[in-house]
Amino acid sequence: MGQELKARYAQVRQRSLDLVAPLQPEDFCLQGMSDASPPKWHLGHTTWFFEQFVLRKPISPDGWSFLFNSYYDAVGERHPRPQRGLLSRPVLAEVLTWRQRLDGAMLTLLEQLEPGDPRLELVELGLQHEQQHQELLLMDLLDGFSRNPLEPTYGPNPEAVYLASVAQETTWLQHEGGLVEIGHPGGSFHFDNEAPKHRQWLEPFAISSRLVSNGEFAAFIADGGYRRPELWMSEGWSIVQARHWQAPRYWRDGEEFSLAGRQPRRPELPVRHLCWFEADAYARWAGARLPGEAEWELLAPKLGQAFGVLWQWTASPYRPYPGFAPAVGAVGEYNGKFMSSQMVLRGSCFLTPPGHERPSYRNFYPPASRWLAAGLRLARDGG
Repeated sequence: MGQELKARYAQVRQRSLDLVAPLQPEDFCLQGMSDASPPKWHLGHTTWFFEQFVLRKPISPDGWSFLFNSYYDAVGERHPRPQRGLLSRPVLAEVLTWRQRLDGAMLTLLEQLEPGDPRLELVELGLQHEQQHQELLLMDLLDGFSRNPLEPTYGPNPEAVYLASVAQETTWLQHEGGLVEIGHPGGSFHFDNEAPKHRQWLEPFAISSRLVSNGEFAAFIADGGYRRPELWMSEGWSIVQARHWQAPRYWRDGEEFSLAGRQPRRPELPVRHLCWFEADAYARWAGARLPGEAEWELLAPKLGQAFGVLWQWTASPYRPYPGFAPAVGAVGEYNGKFMSSQMVLRGSCFLTPPGHERPSYRNFYPPASRWLAAGLRLARDGG
């Protein structure tokens, strides 16, 4: 077990370095908006997480915990999130040296941990946390690059999976409803918000076998989708007017901006970079609705494009499951304190690291968020 965990630790940590390898020095402080973070900060924060919660002793210089703490109030004060792009110091080389020192200390610790040591669970949490930031790093980078008139490119590799995600014809998967069980059953890693397993009553429903495509969303736009207030939630309609939305986040004329630069917008590919308000408005226009997260989880094994393409908005607000209790201490702030004013997404996306998905995974974002790699599938009432 020790050797296997050490190998997994090394692999996950190396992947973060591989992801930033195509970047130039000027890219590492790029922060396009307050919701995003620069690549250098992602590298530092994931290192801080292991130092703070697993190693439990500082090996970073004084003040770095203040810089790289994200939202753990029990740990102490932190640098304002919107100003992470201003952190030209410490320089990248110093952050990378810190990562190397931390990795050496962690590998030594992993050799000493005995089965049953509670720190093993924290190591796994730290690895899953770093995988989340690997996805975030690329989404944040896309947002930053999109704001540059020169339209810089990251590279073709992340786009390859998405470009291959053409779906078959639509079928509607039926379910008779009734009393069902959802949530992670335990026995393997899961985030605390995925549990406990519990029962929920569902009315009969049907859910689409595939995601909504670019071509279908273009028809919504052509039919005045962004100009018809009756299709939108009041808050969403106010945002559409204030921000002058007319199309998904990265649509540009007949093309789409991506990590590989401008690409032809293929009508058969799933529409992406939608916020919840856009997904909900489209569903209403189509005479359907978004699926509840329980409906999605129940039929996930039968769904096309469920994983590895786009996160999928659901109709479910992000709330705790019955019997949910956050972990004791600062690490309990990981998920629980965000269970308000957010909507749940299910599945995974083309930027999600391999193996970092499961049917019970509950992602969550504010409903106006558009920079994440999210799309939608439709559901409807009745069998």
